Amino acid sequence: MRGTLAGRTIVITRPRDQATALATMLEARGAQPVLAPAVEIAAVRTRAVRRAMEELEANEFEWVTLTSRATVEMLAAYLRPRAVRAKVAVVGEGTAAAFRRWARRPPDLVPAEFTTAALARAMPKGTGRVLCPRADIAPDGLELALARKGWTPTRIDAYRTRAPRGLPAEARRALSRSGVDAVTFTSASTVAGFARLVGAMQGSPKVVCIGPVTARAARAHGFRVDAVASPHTIEGVVAALERVFAPPASGHRRPVKETA
Repeated sequence: MRGTLAGRTIVITRPRDQATALATMLEARGAQPVLAPAVEIAAVRTRAVRRAMEELEANEFEWVTLTSRATVEMLAAYLRPRAVRAKVAVVGEGTAAAFRRWARRPPDLVPAEFTTAALARAMPKGTGRVLCPRADIAPDGLELALARKGWTPTRIDAYRTRAPRGLPAEARRALSRSGVDAVTFTSASTVAGFARLVGAMQGSPKVVCIGPVTARAARAHGFRVDAVASPHTIEGVVAALERVFAPPASGHRRPVKETA
């Protein structure tokens, strides 16, 4: 088996329907991905969401902030792409790619660093309404930052995150027999879900996080973080794994003394 990650068993904690791209990239590099979804995502269909979509279609928002692929999927469930005439700010390249595929146009703002805090910093000052579809467990830092810049944020819960009852059998077997080389976390919620389902890990698998917020959550749950992706994308996670498992550079040998 060849590849930069040949023979490595790597756990993916993303929701099952979001794990395909990472699993495919790992397999292309010779690794064996193990799906261990530590969080499930459920769409929210409430009166508040429907009203927000109607107001967005009526062009009552200046901006929409999208902080995950799931928020793009929420728009797609309610609206046609041309109905979104507000400017669109996205948290990172993965969300931007999902928006481009659906809307067939690029977002108006992507921060240089792919975090919610960076998105808040990159937003210009202004007045008017900003629609902020978020996960139900997301903190309100983005909305507070926008309000400080003069905007009037309207937050809606676009989706709910919930912990699954357990991990798939393959993941349980791999984790119980210390057969895992690395565990990847792509959000703070995957960290929390994995910690609840697994607790202490057997062996010493490497821990790779998609960004600094996820890394802080991992450390808070007692995991030692070996690498943080840069950029904070799935491709960055793969590159971080390659760095972690890169063979050590060969040093210079000490000269051997000749004996008489």
